[in-house]
Formats: sequence, C-alpha cells, structure tokens
Amino acid sequence: MSTVEAGTIIEPYIVENQSKSIFQVNRRVFVDEQILARETKKIFETCWIYIGHESELLKPGDFLTRNVGGKELIFVKDKDSQVRAFFNTCPHRGAMVCREKHGNDKMFLCMYHAWSFDLTGKLVSRPEGERYHSDNSEGIHDLVPVGKLDNYRGFYFVNFDDNAVDLKTYLGGACEYIDLTADQSEVGMEVVGGTQEYGFDANWKLLVENSIDGYHGVPTHTTYFDYIIAAGGQLGDTGTKVNKPRDLGNGHAAIEYGSPWGRPIAKPIAAWGEQGEKDCAALREKLTARFGKERADRIAYNNFNLLIFPNLVINNVMAITIRTFYPQTPARQEVKAWALAPKDESAIMRERRLYSFLEFLGPGGFATPDDCEALKMCQKGYDNMTHVEWNDISKGMSENKQGNTDEKQMRVFWREWDKRISGGS
Repeated sequence: MSTVEAGTIIEPYIVENQSKSIFQVNRRVFVDEQILARETKKIFETCWIYIGHESELLKPGDFLTRNVGGKELIFVKDKDSQVRAFFNTCPHRGAMVCREKHGNDKMFLCMYHAWSFDLTGKLVSRPEGERYHSDNSEGIHDLVPVGKLDNYRGFYFVNFDDNAVDLKTYLGGACEYIDLTADQSEVGMEVVGGTQEYGFDANWKLLVENSIDGYHGVPTHTTYFDYIIAAGGQLGDTGTKVNKPRDLGNGHAAIEYGSPWGRPIAKPIAAWGEQGEKDCAALREKLTARFGKERADRIAYNNFNLLIFPNLVINNVMAITIRTFYPQTPARQEVKAWALAPKDESAIMRERRLYSFLEFLGPGGFATPDDCEALKMCQKGYDNMTHVEWNDISKGMSENKQGNTDEKQMRVFWREWDKRISGGS
C-alpha cells in the first residue's frame, strides 16, 4: 500500500496520510462477504498457517485432525517419525477419512467404502480391489499431501501455495520471538492439556488487533489489575522498562513490555512467598549460564504479544498461550488455543503457570470474556457503518518514539493485509 499526502482512498479499504498522521480502515472490511471470500483466496490460501506443535505428535502413529484455513487436514507422525499433513478427504468419493480429533493408529480407514491408507498416505487396500484396472492404483488414489509443511523450533505450519517462499523467510523477524519462547527450556516445550475451543460474534481481524493492542489493557481489564495488586503484584515493579512495538516484516508484529504479574520462567511475585523467590533465582541462574545476563533477563522478565500474519498469536506473559482464529462468517469467528510450557518445568512452577493461564488467558479467565465482549460491541457498532464509515488506527504516528499503547503494530498488520487483498485479481 502506498501512502498519500491527501486523504485519497487506496482501494476502498485503507487511508494513510503521513503528513497528517492519519491511518484509517474502512469498516466495510469487517462486514463484507466479498472481502471474506477475497481473504480466503489471497491470505489463507497463500500464507503459512499454523497447524500444531511437535509435542502434540510424540509417538509414531500419533495424529490430529484440524481445520486449518478452511481445509480439513490430518496432521500425523508416521512409523519412521516423519511428520506429515494430508487433506482429510478420501480420493474415492470425498468422505473424511479420519473422524477422530486425535489418537494413535497404524492406518486410516474410510468408513464409507472401507478404503484404507497407511501413515504415509499410501492406499493399502480397498474392497473388491480386483475390479479396478492395475494402473488405477499407481498413486492417484493415495491421500493428497498438503503442498508445503515445515516447522520452526517445533511450531509446524502448512502452506497451500506451491510457489510460496520457505517458512523461515516468511517468518522473518518473528523467529526472534519464537526463539525467546523455545529457549525457556533446554529439553523443549510442550503443549499442556487439550485444545480450548470457543467462538464469538466478531470479525477475525478484530481479534488480530486486540491481541497486540496495549492501549486496551488497563481500561478493559481493570478487574484483573486490581486482583494482581491484591495478590502481591506492583504496577510500578515490572522487572523491565522495555516498552516498544516491533515491525517484524511480512505483516508480523510484536509488543514487548514489563508487567506486575509473576512469570513462572523466572519472575516471582510476593504471593509465591520465599520459596517462589528461590525457585525463580535458580531458573535465572540457569538461563544466565546458557545465554548471558542480558538475554536471560529478557527471557525472565519481558512479556510479549506476538502476531504471526495472518492469524497466529503467541502471548508469552504470565503463562504462554498459542492461539489461532478463523472466520466462519464476516461477523463470527472460531478460536482455538493451547497452553505451552517447558517440558522440564518443576511441579510447583507448572502449577503456578497453569493457574495463571486459567485465571487470565483461558476462555473463562479475567481477560478473554472481557475481550470477546468488547469485540462483539465493535461488530455490533458496525451496524452504523453507512453513517460512521472509518476506524482510526493513528495513535502514535506523529511521535518519533512509539510505545506499546500506540498502534504501530496494528498498522503493520493492516498494510500487509491491504497489500495482499488489494493487489492482483
């Protein structure tokens, strides 16, 4: 998207006026069926989309089925421990081959006509197979693999575009923040518990904005901050003075900041008592030995909200959540989230982490219901779109130094979104 000196509309979607420090988004992008169809084609069909974490496929034969970018997929570890992804549709008549959400097996059996496939996707058998010409079994009836599958530090992504750039190139500067997460453990990270699933009535891009919006924190989540102070946190004692939004390239963005809450990787709070101080000191000592003091302190004290374009959020805060969300309609989205933790974490730190996760990040915690309600109110407010047409995302544009309560990080997303949606056919 080019910028302009006058208030010219670039396509119908974005206005950016650098001289007046104005950045506006047309509210039509949150309600229009044609725009959603274009997003499916130009974004979800061409970007690297998160499918799962390596810890979810521990043993050969482990599998998950997930809807990723509107596609039903099988995510599986084969007998040789190679991770694969297939379209979950039988090449015979189209039925979903695997109906379970997760499990462990040696093959997949289609319930419709009992065609069976091994974990590499190869057709193994079919009733009355002799009725097919011999050439009819040479690969054309195997499960179809996803065009591209790759991982970075155990985070697996798929891409449906055979011409897409490689994953690491696509991730760009986001790798820095994935590293800060993965480096919490020498032996690896793991998804803890199952998948949290919920939906609510708001456009998916509103959750993108909200996930990297430092401006809404205190006014929207006042109850949580009051609770933190009562539990021994201090608003002025965040452990770090960092306060910077980051443009990580390719539409990815992050905000990094200090906070009053405890971090089970190595930042204690009074509520954890003397033992919590000792536990965190021991963790910081290990981190310092591995990375030096500067990086160890960053891992221990610095929180971040990371957006990987278009729809993966990693919040590394009082706990770690991995969150994806997909549009069901222009005005409704489906969310899936997972808790992530170091494999070698002590029992007491795991307890602190999961308690913090549930009380703030989980679907029934302090934050998520507040956020869902706020975004639903935004979506409802777009009923007035013909009279109030534009959202403003200009905060901080006129400042040389921008902070996390400014909106630079959201503008990063919207520029990439507009480039993809407005460009080409």
